[in-house]
Amino acid sequence: MPDSGSAQQLDRLLNLVAGRRVAVLTGAGISTDSGIPDYRSPGAPPRTPMTYQQFVGDPAFRQRYWARNHIGWRRMDAARPNPSHRALARLERAGIVTGLLTQNVDLLHTKAGQRRVIDLHGVYARVRCLTCETLTSRMTLADRLEAANPGFAESVPLDGLEVAPDADAVIADTAAFRMVDCDSCGGLLKPDIVYFGESVPKPRVAAAFDLVDAADALLVVGSSLTVMSGLRFARHTAKSGRPVIILNRGQTRAHDLAALTLDTGCAPVLTALADALAPGEVTNSDLLRQGVAEPGQVVGHQAQGQQARTRTR
Repeated sequence: MPDSGSAQQLDRLLNLVAGRRVAVLTGAGISTDSGIPDYRSPGAPPRTPMTYQQFVGDPAFRQRYWARNHIGWRRMDAARPNPSHRALARLERAGIVTGLLTQNVDLLHTKAGQRRVIDLHGVYARVRCLTCETLTSRMTLADRLEAANPGFAESVPLDGLEVAPDADAVIADTAAFRMVDCDSCGGLLKPDIVYFGESVPKPRVAAAFDLVDAADALLVVGSSLTVMSGLRFARHTAKSGRPVIILNRGQTRAHDLAALTLDTGCAPVLTALADALAPGEVTNSDLLRQGVAEPGQVVGHQAQGQQARTRTR
């Protein structure tokens, strides 16, 4: 925790969390320590994500997207959980966190061992056909795009490459990139991600409300709650009389609803919270350092769930 007021803030947080079942809602700010930038934190460069209408309505936008994503998804695939993700997974194993909603598509909570995760906006590792609904792994599509564009990935300098939170790499020259269509029906392929201008599927929203309703408090981490897909859960929790706790750098749209706001980095606070409420947890990192486990081995409750390179076909 930061020095200024840290002990008092942690005490207030512990008082709100202790003895309660806590649902968690995370945004891009939790993944910045893993090397994935966010959209809206102080100092973040302005970004204009592609909309669903642009993607489906204009072949030039699709070509630009797939060329940039062909490079950017590799960076996201290589990202690893940071102390914030691991602290939340510890709190879940200790029975404090009962479930987690994330606006992120990076799968870092799953990689950290979190069991009950609802990926509100989808995940980067799957691709969906808009015609026949077939799901394909992003790795499978990468192989097809590589065959259609030999040498393209190698031609892009990686030093200083900027990659957005949706795996969109900033590449200027994409005019020669060749797209591929669904190999089952020839339909348009789209990342299994909810774009701006697109709605979160209703069954997913219903499951998310069920998760929030089963908890006694909502902890918001690394999200400004600018979009309604996250804000509605804070409003719903506050309306029911349960506390909303916000941990985020900068202002959010739910500050007036919060029982406690902490304008600071995620990792120090979440690590301190896990150390206080789940002090006996042993992580895979601990076991690796002790020589008990081998790299890549899953130990005890550290099951990784689905892998980032999930092959669905």
